[in-house]
Amino acid sequence: MLAIVAAIIFGLGFLLDLVGASIPGGFSGMTFALLGLALLALHQAGVGTASIRTGSGNWRGRARR
Repeated sequence: MLAIVAAIIFGLGFLLDLVGASIPGGFSGMTFALLGLALLALHQAGVGTASIRTGSGNWRGRARR
């Protein structure tokens, strides 16, 4: 999920850099690039990933009968 948000942030930063515009408050293309890199680092660290564990620990879930 964080990787998708980072891709969107990178896209916004790229568009702002192409147009040469900045959002009031000091947000420029580089700000969005750094925010995207921070989100990618969090994604690589495993933050925001959901792991669902089953009681049996079997990767197939329930055993076939």
